[in-house]
Amino acid sequence: MEGMTKADVDKLDKGLAVRSGRALRPRDAATLILLDRQGKDVLVLMGRRHARHAFMPGKYVFPGGRTDPADSRIAVGAPLRGEEEKKLVAGPGRASAARARAIALSAIRETYEEVGLLIGRKGAFSTAKRDWQGFAEHGVIPSLDVLRFVARAITPPNRVRRFDTRFFSAWRHDVAVELPGGGPTNELEELVWLPLADARKADIPDITGMILEELEGRLADDPLLRPGGAVPFFRLVRNRFVREVL
Repeated sequence: MEGMTKADVDKLDKGLAVRSGRALRPRDAATLILLDRQGKDVLVLMGRRHARHAFMPGKYVFPGGRTDPADSRIAVGAPLRGEEEKKLVAGPGRASAARARAIALSAIRETYEEVGLLIGRKGAFSTAKRDWQGFAEHGVIPSLDVLRFVARAITPPNRVRRFDTRFFSAWRHDVAVELPGGGPTNELEELVWLPLADARKADIPDITGMILEELEGRLADDPLLRPGGAVPFFRLVRNRFVREVL
């Protein structure tokens, strides 16, 4: 466990106003860090949030967002790897296997909605859920076996928005369909593939920089990102921001 100062905690939510009153309960969310190996470099996909957004305007981020109820009722081509599911259900809150599956699916859905990349396998797929119609239209069955759980972070209390975010990673070759012009929501603009070292120098939230540093270290030890790797977990404990390992 590694302690951080109060200043470090504040930096993680730079630009967010402090919310008075009872602390909000963090909502489950998921983010996908999509990687592409080119020669000796590993590139990461990032997009810039619109300046009009109240949450982290103008920052470069990974695609991601809240887990929706419909995410728990989507059929998949392949389930989570057992090593990944085990770590997802561990830690505070102890999510059920069904909830862990929904959280992972939300990372895939958000990646489609925000950047137009459909992760899974080509094949017949049907659903009545509106947010997943793009997969049906393009013949892609979402698959969870390609995801690696690489980090978790909970927004500190007394912020205007709080999330319990699980960070996943996948490779560009896991994308079954790549839509031109980005995703249907257009939440991210200026999509760029950056070498990991350059991404850490971009205008990114501080927690994003910390996650990138952790991922860079893991890739140095395990270039293939095999299942079951150590997962850093950042949260506030007794007014100290700590790093634990799941």
